[in-house]
Amino acid sequence: MNGDERTIEERLAEMGVTLPEAPAPAANYVPYVVSGALVFISGQLPMAGGECANRGLLGRDVDLEDGVDAARTCAINLLAQLKAACDGDLSKVARCVRLGGFVAATPDFEQHPAVINGASDLIAEALGGEKGAHARAAVGVASLPFGVPVEVEGVFEIVTA
Repeated sequence: MNGDERTIEERLAEMGVTLPEAPAPAANYVPYVVSGALVFISGQLPMAGGECANRGLLGRDVDLEDGVDAARTCAINLLAQLKAACDGDLSKVARCVRLGGFVAATPDFEQHPAVINGASDLIAEALGGEKGAHARAAVGVASLPFGVPVEVEGVFEIVTA
């Protein structure tokens, strides 16, 4: 079997990633909206088991490596939401269309794209090939909910027939 024939679930297993239950929303919104063939997933935080390993700002409290790890955790939570949106069947995923990453950082921090690569790299590897190739934004912000250093949202295309 070549790399393009592996399922998303198989790729995740090879990466040592187990998807958690889709996190519940923290306020008055839904975790995802399916519109036609697109799934819009609300911003996901770097929470694992109800905890965030790091809090604070990149460039002051959180180093680049920990920021990348936080973005990776956000991507795992995105995939958990995507799986829920697909009724548990990730074979319905056609591709990742776009990721939007928000990095809580000091004004002089300039490595926002490197941080969000943690999410992009995980999505690209898990989905593989064209399915994993996506448009992206990486934006610096003054703060994020609960003091987390990173938040990532996504848009995915699914097979609806």
